[in-house]
Amino acid sequence: MTPGILAARKAKVSYTVHEYQHDPAAESYGTEAAEKMGVDPDRVFKTLVVNIDGKALAVAVLPVTHLLSLKLIARAAGAKKAAMADKLDVQRSTGYVLGGVSPLGQKKRLPTYIDASAQQFDTVFVSAGKRGLEIELPPADLAGLTNGQFVPLQQD
Repeated sequence: MTPGILAARKAKVSYTVHEYQHDPAAESYGTEAAEKMGVDPDRVFKTLVVNIDGKALAVAVLPVTHLLSLKLIARAAGAKKAAMADKLDVQRSTGYVLGGVSPLGQKKRLPTYIDASAQQFDTVFVSAGKRGLEIELPPADLAGLTNGQFVPLQQD
């Protein structure tokens, strides 16, 4: 039981946990998850942590099929620029290892921005907190559990 699953359970939201055999040689954790679960990769969302203006961390949640626009997340956060956060900072602030970072149940609650495309689906998949473990839940519940905002995040 991961902190992400515990957070969903505690909030009494509707969710389903999906487990699959993670291949350490997989090039992309997200596309591997979509393939092994047999779901549309546009419904599988990755969790990225960014550094905002070199001062604070924030979370971006977007489809595994797209790249994050650093300009768009900076704009959403009301900042001038954003950069990918240092791996150690990510692990320290979230409590998760890379490739298994969940937007749910993070050690330190960070401002969270969810790509607006999530709203077109009844449910989306995000990491449940470890490689090979996904949690499926409605986008509105994902936003509620993370205090997340729906904004455009995808690079053109």
